[in-house]
Amino acid sequence: MDTTPPLPIGAPARARISVAVDPVALITTECISVTSAMRKHARWAQSSVAAILGGTSSGYGSVPGAIPPPSPRSPAFSSGRKGVKADGEEGEARIKAPGPEVGLASRWGLRGKRGKSIQDNPLIAGFTKLRSELIGCRDIHQFDTPSLLHPFLQVIRSSSTSGPITSLALIAITKFLSYNFITRDSPRLPLAMQLLASTITHCRFEASDTAHDEVVLLRILKLMERIFSGPCGEVLGDESVCEMMETILSMCCQMRLSEMLRKSAEMSMVVICQVVFERLKQLEDEAGTFEQLEKDSKADMGTVKMEPAVNGDSLVPEKGQEDVPTPEGMEEEQKVGPTENTEEVGVVSGSEQASESDVEEEVEIRPYSLPSMRELLRVLVEILDPHNKTHTDTMRIMALRIIDVAFEVAGPSIAKHPSLAGLAKDDLCRHLFQLVRSDTMTILQESLRVAGTVLATTRGMLKLQQELYLSYLVACLHPRIEIPKEPGIDPVLYEGVPTAPTLIKPSRSTDISGRSTPVGVKERQKLGLEGGSRRPGAREAMVENIAALVRIPTFMTELYVNYDSDVDRNDLCEDIVGFLSRNAFPDSATWSTTNVPPLCLDALLHYVSFMADRLHQPRKTEGLPDPAELQRQRGLKQTIIQGTSKFNEDPKKGIAFLAQQGIIENVDDPRSIARFLRGTTRLNKTVLGDYISKKQNEKILVEFIDQFNFQGKRVDEALRALLESFRLPGESALIERIVTVFANKYCSRDKPDEVHDADAVFVLSYAIIMLNTDQHSPKVKESNRMKLEDFTRNLRGVNGGKDFGMEYLRAIYTTIKTKEIVLPDEHDNQDAFNYAWKELLIKAETATDLVMVDTNIYDCDMFAKTWRPIIATLSYVFMSATDDAVFSRVITGFDQCAQIAAKYQLSECMDRIVQCLGIISTLATETPPSTALNTEVKVHESSVMVSELAVKFGRDFKAQLATVVLFRVICGNEEVLNNGWTSVMRCCLNFFINSLIPPYFSGPQMGLEIEPIPLQSPSTVIDRNQATRESGLFSALSSYLSSYASDEPPEPSEEELESTLCTVDCVNSCYFGDIFANIMNLDIGPLTYLIEALLALLPEEGTPLIIHEPDPATIPSTVNTTFIDKNPKYDPAVVYVLELATCLVLRDQDTIGALGKQVADTLQSVVRGAPYAHHIIVSRAIYYLLSLLEQSHEHTFIRTPVILHHIATLSRGILEKSSLPIIAGIKGCLRGSSSLKSQMVSSPDFWVLLRGLLVLNDAAQEVFEATEYVTKEESNVSSDNYVAVVTLLNDFALAASVGSVFEQKQDKLFLADRKKAGAAGAGGAGKAKPVQLKDRPDAAVVERGVKAVGLVYGLTTRVPTLIAQSHLEKKEAWTTYWSPIFQSLGTQCANPCREVRAAAFAALQRALLSPELTISEGPVQGGHHEWTAIFGDVLFPLISKLLKPEVYQSDPRGMGETRVQAAMLLCKVFLHYMVVLAEWEGVGALWGGILDVMDRLVNSGQMGGTGVEEAVRESLKNVLLVMNGAGLLVQPVGDGEVEDEAQRRSKEFWEQTGKKLERFMPGLVGELFPPLPPLPAEVEETRPAPSPQSEVGEVVVVVEHMQGEQLPATAEPEAVGIA
Repeated sequence: MDTTPPLPIGAPARARISVAVDPVALITTECISVTSAMRKHARWAQSSVAAILGGTSSGYGSVPGAIPPPSPRSPAFSSGRKGVKADGEEGEARIKAPGPEVGLASRWGLRGKRGKSIQDNPLIAGFTKLRSELIGCRDIHQFDTPSLLHPFLQVIRSSSTSGPITSLALIAITKFLSYNFITRDSPRLPLAMQLLASTITHCRFEASDTAHDEVVLLRILKLMERIFSGPCGEVLGDESVCEMMETILSMCCQMRLSEMLRKSAEMSMVVICQVVFERLKQLEDEAGTFEQLEKDSKADMGTVKMEPAVNGDSLVPEKGQEDVPTPEGMEEEQKVGPTENTEEVGVVSGSEQASESDVEEEVEIRPYSLPSMRELLRVLVEILDPHNKTHTDTMRIMALRIIDVAFEVAGPSIAKHPSLAGLAKDDLCRHLFQLVRSDTMTILQESLRVAGTVLATTRGMLKLQQELYLSYLVACLHPRIEIPKEPGIDPVLYEGVPTAPTLIKPSRSTDISGRSTPVGVKERQKLGLEGGSRRPGAREAMVENIAALVRIPTFMTELYVNYDSDVDRNDLCEDIVGFLSRNAFPDSATWSTTNVPPLCLDALLHYVSFMADRLHQPRKTEGLPDPAELQRQRGLKQTIIQGTSKFNEDPKKGIAFLAQQGIIENVDDPRSIARFLRGTTRLNKTVLGDYISKKQNEKILVEFIDQFNFQGKRVDEALRALLESFRLPGESALIERIVTVFANKYCSRDKPDEVHDADAVFVLSYAIIMLNTDQHSPKVKESNRMKLEDFTRNLRGVNGGKDFGMEYLRAIYTTIKTKEIVLPDEHDNQDAFNYAWKELLIKAETATDLVMVDTNIYDCDMFAKTWRPIIATLSYVFMSATDDAVFSRVITGFDQCAQIAAKYQLSECMDRIVQCLGIISTLATETPPSTALNTEVKVHESSVMVSELAVKFGRDFKAQLATVVLFRVICGNEEVLNNGWTSVMRCCLNFFINSLIPPYFSGPQMGLEIEPIPLQSPSTVIDRNQATRESGLFSALSSYLSSYASDEPPEPSEEELESTLCTVDCVNSCYFGDIFANIMNLDIGPLTYLIEALLALLPEEGTPLIIHEPDPATIPSTVNTTFIDKNPKYDPAVVYVLELATCLVLRDQDTIGALGKQVADTLQSVVRGAPYAHHIIVSRAIYYLLSLLEQSHEHTFIRTPVILHHIATLSRGILEKSSLPIIAGIKGCLRGSSSLKSQMVSSPDFWVLLRGLLVLNDAAQEVFEATEYVTKEESNVSSDNYVAVVTLLNDFALAASVGSVFEQKQDKLFLADRKKAGAAGAGGAGKAKPVQLKDRPDAAVVERGVKAVGLVYGLTTRVPTLIAQSHLEKKEAWTTYWSPIFQSLGTQCANPCREVRAAAFAALQRALLSPELTISEGPVQGGHHEWTAIFGDVLFPLISKLLKPEVYQSDPRGMGETRVQAAMLLCKVFLHYMVVLAEWEGVGALWGGILDVMDRLVNSGQMGGTGVEEAVRESLKNVLLVMNGAGLLVQPVGDGEVEDEAQRRSKEFWEQTGKKLERFMPGLVGELFPPLPPLPAEVEETRPAPSPQSEVGEVVVVVEHMQGEQLPATAEPEAVGIA
């Protein structure tokens, strides 16, 4: 029923209406209208014309008993206290109630004696008097208000008037008020309003037909409404207000009135209620404080009383009814008039008193205030009592609607005033909460609405009432069944939705249905499941009620602070969120209505929205509980709940646990245990009864019962209070123990006179328990139940030898019979409710008021407790919704939840949001989609990859929406994510491997100088620019068949391409660039979770997850599975993960120290598993590992030798495919710190690795640059790596041997050209025209070889230092450090490549003639002749190698010259060291060896021409001459015998030389040393010995001459830098 008032609420008056007619004229017209109507009636047909003319011939004085209306001069206003002055202002005055004359006039029969005129009728005379007084009135506002209204009031009050006449009078007064003829400043307004109120509440008129009569009553309603709504209503007194409201309520309650009139009365009551309670706010302002207002109204609080007429007290009598009786059974009114029966209609208020009082009463006029408001509220609340059978549901609905308006208008003000708040706290809430249990929908809906309004406006004083109310609704509505599984929806999405509220203690009867088959909805309801048997409409109404409360911005916060954080209260906030979440699932519509899920979802979203709105508000803490203290209380509450749960299972364990947690102060103190047991409501009452009744717990029992106060209570009342706290055990001994302690306690203080002692109480208590069982056990037949006589007979003589008082036992018997002693927790009836309400009121006396909060300081803890069901609900709805509006709300909800989680650092919540959105997006799957059919489509300069993922994703709108929301949620909140990174990275991986996003983290700026991650090549590349213009079915079919025949995927359709483009657009909207930029700046804490998530995406070590194994089901049975290809398959995702993890770790040293170990261990595991992985993964993992080593070598988690060993031991095939990344990583490490460089060059595996890489053409140059970079710094070459360095350089030189191929080709071309030209060389075969090294195709490898030779020679300067540092013996040291150099150079002197050979000979010559060679050894005389091994270990083997045919054939045209050079070098070295060799005893053998080598060299037959042979001959001549000059080779004189040993050895040396020379150089000795004649002996003796100085000088001259000969020259090695 619409109760909307016609005017705005709170308006002091209606809008002013301007009147075009003169007010006096209008009033006169109204007077004439009424009197004319009266004269048309038979009763007034003979009245005089004065009523029309307005004459003064008759008046009040002409008719006995007719009394004029009170005037300012009348005695009624001559004295008194506060009243209204004549001018309408407040003053001291009192009014007297109208005397009996006025009453008689109002009841005057109007029919004179037979034949007499009735012209002097006081009703008409009143109008005549008014008209005469209006003559000369210029301002109607100055006219006396009671005089103005008096004649009209007389008509309304008269029972002799008809309905139409009364209506005219009512219309006139209504006009006067509407047109503002009567205003707040009108004279004597309070008196006029009092008279008006009294008149319309005592209206009488003759009845006609019901419709016309109800029109009169309707006009009365509108007039009352007008009075209250206007300014004049403010001067009404409490009694007048109560009379008027009582009258309207009576109309509302009279079932015999038409529904239209009753509804109209209800609407008027609503409007008046709005005005009345709006005035309450004004009264507070006028009084200053509500305490003062309460104090001022206290004296008048009980002076007014309303008793509206209800069914049986009719306002409209039925036909034939003689009169209208009053509700109080008052005497019938005296009728004046004709003797025939007439019907009378009137408005009778329930408290109406006889108006014909003979006693004048003085009434003080005071504007209405709290007394009338309280009385109105009291009456309305009494009507709500569900157990009062005199009140119908229709009346209750009416009362509920009016109460709702009262609290809507002035709820907070009502809560301030104890006189009003007391009604709301007790009676109103008690009746409301019982009406909510009604099965009548109208009652339920209205009671829910009123309860919602009351809680919304006055919940501050209804803390415990609100808990009881909400607990009932939640327990009633929360479905206790699992959420059904929906196809296509992952159950993970809705994890966290509670199946039952925390306040519910599931009983065994409802835990299981006892059936093995699924139970339908109706059957479940019958079994007590799914919120009981409430009808769907009722459930919807209850949900609407809770949702309306949740939509109050601060409501849920208040629940959390006042209940969830209170040890003794239920978790209402958590339960309501869980309840809304569970009912937001679509299946809840099966036992409610389809409106329930969206209602619950809307409430949940409002709850989230309010928290989001408060995020950026300033923190308000003043006067509010400390959040930390509330958190502590919640922890204490959880401990108590856990302890009580343990107690219910095992009391001893529960007590021990509670004592351990400090809940029970002392486990040995019975009082502390009893205090806990008495004050906790979460204990199982049966377990509690069994526990305290045991003998060992008797002390606890005594202390437990001592907690009760039995003073002033009868035995049965005291026993009832005790037994309502626990269940009596079944054993008699235990019961006896409890009753004994109870009896002692009952008699311990102020023993009642009715009982003698504790023994009497004991027996009586036992009898009461037996009586209770007897009277209420269903097993006892009604006829066999105990009577009062039986009860009293059983108790004879037990009261100290006497009987109990009969009335005492009668009262006990009656009470037990009518009201069973029950355990309220086990019953759901009126007794249980009454007990709960009684306990609530007791607790309310000490409970604090509800803390009203409007702050965000509790949002963090509150959201942390409630986000799980919210996220689950949003996820489920997202998956199941189809409406765009729902999508929009859910997306907003996700975004707001993410904002809240980010603000309060709730990482678990953020993770859950990301995981759910990842599941909905279909991207966060463990198994990535196939990329086998990826097709690249090129259009002009753009291209797009059409893949299985892109097509499916582009067709799935929900997935796209979820993805956009997902990355929108992440962007800016990356630091909050923990475990959610797994879902994020899976999405990124799927996008990356399908070419939808680039690797944002790659590039030199990230510290990795490596090429971008390669992706798998598309199966097909389609260039749309070259596509033919053919179209149609035939061309499409042809394209498909051709692709099928060629075993290629068909060309993507337009729809697939469009889906792919949708995917691209979606990806572009996901802020990937911003997200990865934020990721790179994450703190170490959040970054740790990202690194762990990344590494968790990799296959575990030792598992061949990255090996492509064909599906056995796809292999034909005839195929030999031995030959199945098991080559590793490349997975770009693995590389993506490794590279991203490496980039993140390498950003700074702090990150390396914190997270480097995890990444390093992972990379090393990949390297160890290289045989099972694709080479690209291995190569890039090695590069990442070396890059990490470069920055983190000082940390203990990574060891350079171990890493180098892992890499060096890889197979050649892997090294070959991974060479470039490996050498790039090595070069990076070498560029690093000197300590890392030292660690690397000291590792043998480093040089092994370089040797393994140099054979690869792609990496050879990089390897050489690294080697050159290392060796150019002397400190890098140590005794540990010296041999390895020489060996590596030697390998580079050997690798340059391929240069001989080009050289020999050049020779052949040159010869061919000469032959064609017909010119033959005089000297035989000519040489090819020299080509510059840089112009050769093999320039790089040859140049490396030449430089390597130079680097080997450069090591000679390092040898003396190494020898000095080695502490080795001289021979061993020489062999260790010099031999490798000479062996390397000697080897390269036989290199087929002429460039390398030339460089090697030049380097070898400089090395052999180097001063360091002998400086490091010392003089030969000292016994240090290790350096002489240069002949036997270097030069002799070199020439021997050159003499080998295979060596000669490696360069036939150049090797002969090389032999000559070797021979000349041998001679030159011998001559260079001849002076020191002369002192060496092995010089003869050395010289013999030289001659043997020369013999082999000359007689090899491959000298390359006579010119070369002549050069060798000349070299030997010089050697011989120098030896002769030095005295080493002395021609003997004569043939005499040798006189001494020296001469003998000289002779043998000469003879040996001659013999050997004759073999290959015949005649050379004779040519140089012709035979000498023998000298006389005296001459021989006197010949002076040659001077050593001259000999040395001669040798030096010869050697310098020989050094001046041209040997193949080579440039000094150039330093090659490593960029």
